[in-house]
Amino acid sequence: MPQQSLAQDHDREAAGCGLTYFLDHDAQAVRELVEGAVPRDGASLTEKAVALYYAVRDGILYDVYGADLSRNGLRASTVARRGKGFCIHKSILYAAAVRAVGIPSRLVLTDVRNHLASDRLKQLIGGDVFRFHCLTAVHLDGRWVKATPVFNRALCRLYGIRPLEFDGKADSIHHPYDKRGRKHMEFLHMHGEFPDLPYEMVVAGLSNANPKLFRGSTTLATGSLVAEVCTRDDGSVGG
Repeated sequence: MPQQSLAQDHDREAAGCGLTYFLDHDAQAVRELVEGAVPRDGASLTEKAVALYYAVRDGILYDVYGADLSRNGLRASTVARRGKGFCIHKSILYAAAVRAVGIPSRLVLTDVRNHLASDRLKQLIGGDVFRFHCLTAVHLDGRWVKATPVFNRALCRLYGIRPLEFDGKADSIHHPYDKRGRKHMEFLHMHGEFPDLPYEMVVAGLSNANPKLFRGSTTLATGSLVAEVCTRDDGSVGG
């Protein structure tokens, strides 16, 4: 590989390790999550990435309703303290957590069609296309792999969705079908991969595309995912 390409690869990896406003991996709340999840002795970077994936996936409650999209509300440390959020919050926290142990990370922003979105979410969204769905890319063993530590196991069980597993080797992205064979998640558009959250692009994009979803300038509508699944037979979940 040419020397210039090697230098460019190194720069890209270094950019994925930095401390940022949103990925504040030096904050106490993030450090405590990392210390509680990562094996102390002899663990490889892949083992650490996997342990942190499950700590965020199952330790942080998935909830789109009432979510705080303010700048402070989207900081990894805030998500860790509050213990809940939706795809953007949880992916930010995971990206920060892996950086805390020296693993480069990026935020991956996409548009998806959720075929199983609840009727209420469809009304708030204005359809079944979820803008700026967020997951994470982590750099392990010389390559980037995608991870989606979003829907916790208990919620997946309630909604009839297979929980996404992650081994640090293969991409972990949403299944196209649920347990009953119904279409679930369809990826429509890739906005890109980012070393930090492009805040204005995401929040303005969500607000413009889904104005009914907001009950304030940076706060989402209230509701209950659990209550919604209890009132319908097919079940669904958001972005």
